[in-house]
Amino acid sequence: MEKTYSIEVAGVTRELPIIQINDNLSIASFVILGDTELVCAAAPEIVKKLPDVDILITAEAKGIPLVFEISRLLKMKKYIVARKSIKPYMNSPIIDEVVSITTQKKQLLCLDEQDAEYIKGKRVGIIDDVISTGESIQAIERLVESAGGIVAAKAAILAEGEAADRKDIIFLKYLPLFELE
Repeated sequence: MEKTYSIEVAGVTRELPIIQINDNLSIASFVILGDTELVCAAAPEIVKKLPDVDILITAEAKGIPLVFEISRLLKMKKYIVARKSIKPYMNSPIIDEVVSITTQKKQLLCLDEQDAEYIKGKRVGIIDDVISTGESIQAIERLVESAGGIVAAKAAILAEGEAADRKDIIFLKYLPLFELE
């Protein structure tokens, strides 16, 4: 029988499968892709906690439904997605590297020149599904700052492990890490 971890966020309960990611650590796998009910319940709760922002950004791909719904609730006409590879349409992209707890290998995060120009001088809210080590959020923060944007908020549905102790992030619920014996 698969081990699970039960979590309730914004009135929605999910049983998360516990997945071993290395010899010493397992995580409760929280995936919002395709989970309309959870995204639509969590987004208004994050909106209540956000300071004033001009634009939102997320990393490709799991944060996209959340950033879409938050931007819709805030009546924004646009949001930005930091892509995980350089696309042929990108002119002079701004690039950073990240190693997250779930991918465990180097990944690129790229901002197109037009997106970089759009966020220049604006208050930017960084949105993610889960903040764990904070590596992805830091990489996006570096991209925003390289483009001349001002990071006004860093928010996620869940803060995993020690991330919950951080004072610089907004989150709705704590998600524990599971150390193996």
